[in-house]
Amino acid sequence: MKIRIATRKSALALWQANHVSAVLQKLPEISATELVPLSTRGDEILDRSLQKIGGKGLFIKELEVAMELGEADLAVHSMKDVPAQLPPGFCLAATLTRANPHDALVAAAGTTIQSLPANARIGSSSLRRQAQLKMLRPDLRIEPLRGNVNTRLMKLGAGDYDAIILAAAGLERLELQHHIAYEFSPQEMLPAAAQGVLGIECLESNSALRAILGQLDDAKTVQTTQAERAIARVLQASCQSPVAAFATVDGETLSLTALVAHPDGSRSIRDRMDGHTGRPDQLGEALARKLLAGGARELLDSIGDSHA
Repeated sequence: MKIRIATRKSALALWQANHVSAVLQKLPEISATELVPLSTRGDEILDRSLQKIGGKGLFIKELEVAMELGEADLAVHSMKDVPAQLPPGFCLAATLTRANPHDALVAAAGTTIQSLPANARIGSSSLRRQAQLKMLRPDLRIEPLRGNVNTRLMKLGAGDYDAIILAAAGLERLELQHHIAYEFSPQEMLPAAAQGVLGIECLESNSALRAILGQLDDAKTVQTTQAERAIARVLQASCQSPVAAFATVDGETLSLTALVAHPDGSRSIRDRMDGHTGRPDQLGEALARKLLAGGARELLDSIGDSHA
């Protein structure tokens, strides 16, 4: 079977697609793979925030259209960019082993979040990161930052910012980890749901392909991803909402921590629950309901359009 892989054109997206291609080629059922590079609206519109143009789902829509039209068989995604609910007719066919899930401070060597100068300019368009940065350092000035990894690094190098925040996994995949000055712990900055996870999406009706792709599942990553994404699903949070979730596995125990925060860092709700690894969805749903009981819906609704 030959597999056509839909992918965005950025360096990181192509790395991810090539990584999946190499893994697929080791399977006896796969005779060849081919990349189908596509441009998405999320890549093309860089002068407005993702909230204003429709959220991170814009990074995957064109890839799904290609699959619907029969121009591609699957798409590779960074799972933190994938909406909690996939469109009808699509499914998550494989969840690969999680890479580094943490956020990274990119700045001059030796810089930490506490050593940044007063009122430092930090580049990040993520409300989740903004909220947690403000909780750590209320004086920081968080300024919008869009574009691919190299574009963001160029803007930092040009002096547009004192530091920027990026996912550690993306930098490591592109062998740019030397730019990391400081890696945040989950206590300091809780990651986005499924950060560091690569997922493979295909048509739900393609049962033969789904059976093959299922071989690529990493059991622990499937469990943590399902638990974390259940938080966003129950809270009806978009990929850009100031919502964070992070799960770990120890034996048969799944530990899940989640956070809902106001972008200015003034209010936040954080809680944790443990459960069995065999019921990740139920654990995520239970913790999300606990957050809602603590005022998460009101907090999210209070943000309204002021940060859109």
